[in-house]
Amino acid sequence: MATTAELFEEPFVADEYIERLVWRTPGGGSRGGPEAFDPKRLLEEFVNHIQELQIMDERIQRKVEKLEQQCQKEAKEFARKVQELQKSNQVAFQHFQELDEHISYVATKVCHLGDQLEGVNTPRQRAVEAQKLMKYFNEFLDGELKSDVFTNSEKIKEAADIIQKLHLIAQELPFDRFSEVKSKIASKYHDLECQLIQEFTGAQRRGEISRMREVAAVLLHFKGYSHCVDVYIKQCQEGAYLRNDIFEDAAILCQRVNKQVGDIFSNPETVLAKLIQNVFEIKLQSFVKDQLQECWKSDAEQYLKSLYDLYTRTTNLSSKLMEFNLGTDKQTFLSKLIKSIFISYLESYIEIETGYLKSRSAMILQRYYDSKNHQKRSIGTGGIQDLKERIRQRTNLPLGPSIDTHGETFLSQEVVVNLLQETKQAFERCHRLSDPSDLPRNAFRIFTILVEFLCIEHIDYALETGLAGIPSSDSKNANLYFLDVVHQANTIFHLFDKQFNDHLMPLISSSPKLSECLQKKKEIIEQMEMKLDTGIDRTLNCMIGQMKHILAAEQKKTDFKPEDENNVLIQYTNACVKVCAYVRKQVEKIKNSMDGKNVDTVLMELGVRFHRLIYEHLQQYSYSCMGGMLAICDVAEYRKCAKDFKIPLVLQLFDTLHALCNLLVVNPDNLKQVCSGEQLANLDKNILHSFVQLRADYRSARLARHFS
Repeated sequence: MATTAELFEEPFVADEYIERLVWRTPGGGSRGGPEAFDPKRLLEEFVNHIQELQIMDERIQRKVEKLEQQCQKEAKEFARKVQELQKSNQVAFQHFQELDEHISYVATKVCHLGDQLEGVNTPRQRAVEAQKLMKYFNEFLDGELKSDVFTNSEKIKEAADIIQKLHLIAQELPFDRFSEVKSKIASKYHDLECQLIQEFTGAQRRGEISRMREVAAVLLHFKGYSHCVDVYIKQCQEGAYLRNDIFEDAAILCQRVNKQVGDIFSNPETVLAKLIQNVFEIKLQSFVKDQLQECWKSDAEQYLKSLYDLYTRTTNLSSKLMEFNLGTDKQTFLSKLIKSIFISYLESYIEIETGYLKSRSAMILQRYYDSKNHQKRSIGTGGIQDLKERIRQRTNLPLGPSIDTHGETFLSQEVVVNLLQETKQAFERCHRLSDPSDLPRNAFRIFTILVEFLCIEHIDYALETGLAGIPSSDSKNANLYFLDVVHQANTIFHLFDKQFNDHLMPLISSSPKLSECLQKKKEIIEQMEMKLDTGIDRTLNCMIGQMKHILAAEQKKTDFKPEDENNVLIQYTNACVKVCAYVRKQVEKIKNSMDGKNVDTVLMELGVRFHRLIYEHLQQYSYSCMGGMLAICDVAEYRKCAKDFKIPLVLQLFDTLHALCNLLVVNPDNLKQVCSGEQLANLDKNILHSFVQLRADYRSARLARHFS
């Protein structure tokens, strides 16, 4: 059986178990092993082993049954013990409830006994206290204070408690019978109060915080407690304002007091708030008044700067004080203090601001015009001026005599920067000093002043002067300065627009004034753009007029119909050279004067007019074969000049004109083929015919026949 048990291994696998049994049996190995395979012996071994397993199974089964019986017996025993424990627990719980009830009963008795004792003791204590007070009252009644509590200065705290109670009692007594004693008690009350305040003052000077706390606690029930607080506040400020910056001194003072006031008074937030109120209403208000009174009427600029600086520093001080405990609504408390100081100045602020801004802006402009020795001329307003403006817009005619500005644009970035800087400072002051409900309206008033002096008095005046300075289109050697005006006006308006977005918009963004400001800005832009368009259009006309003068002076009829066809040495005419040089100069000037799409728009308009001028100019001459070649060379040069425009339409027009000029030299037999080419096929036949008619040999029957 021991051998059988050894064959069992964990985990149990039947196949491996049989394999181990076979190998342990003699004759159970393979045929090639040391012993021959003996199936009979192996069968016999299997039978014996099975019997052993059956015996082992029976033995184990008996053991299991025995263990099960033992387990059932122990389970019943355990259940019995649990039942006994439950019964014991119930008994203990009942005992606990009884004990709890007994404790509650005893506690009730003790409380009742305590109430009875207190009911007896309290009247007794009151009687003793009343007896003592009557004793002290008799001393006042007799007029001689004999008790040690009144004569010993070290017992001032006890004396204060007694006299405070006697003072309350005396107030209830009839005056006619107890006037004398009431007077003595009041006198002693006052003397003790003064002694306590003096003691508090001395302790504060010596820096004895604990003594100050004791005295303050005694004085808390006296009428003079507020006087004690006033003394404390007054002494706190002694030597506190030694720097030049009163606001920094005030902040340091409040920080120092905030650290110690809680160790002295039972209501530190009230004391600290009273100190801050004292600082604002006495020190700061007096300082602000002295600072602003000096420049109230004499110097508006300094007054506004001082007001802004003082208000800013006061609000910054208020922000620092927000860290302290000043009661429930410290924001409202501090706001009222600031308002009490500045209310009289803030009510008139915007009138002073706008008045100063107007006078300052006018002075900046006048100083600039004086530096140019220029007397501003009146532009004029009203019906006649409006009528002139409408006529000029529709006819593009100069109304009135042309003014020689000697190249002066009457625009100055320095002036603009000064005006914008003054306005920026005004917006900053407006943001800080205006009531939130008045802020959009005040900001709009400042904006209208900026529009008046920058946009109308400076930019618009320069545009009007520039328009008046543009010569007529038939003037010779005219100097065109209006593009300089355009360039500077464009730069200035960018600065104006930047200030509008950066400084005005935040002040009006959430108010109805926003739409009003945007509308005003839109009207100003449209008005200026209209004048700029008019001036640019008239300038382009002058450019074309200058080109006409050059062509009229330099172009000769013999250029395109030379007397000696075989002796032409030039590549293009002198008129073409001068016109192209002039055009290139003007194109460069336009590119430097404008930006964005405006450059392309103006160059396209100049290019179209330039093309029309050359087209009409070429129609005035008759061309020989060599003259036609020279005309083609001229147009090729004009086309090269047109490339500088970098406008596809302009280049296309000159390409077509170049193709038309080929009609001046092409062989008569090839005319129809050329006319049906890519560049000329879409042109009107009359245009083609008009160019063919410019040929010197047009009247020959052969040419007329080929073209018909």
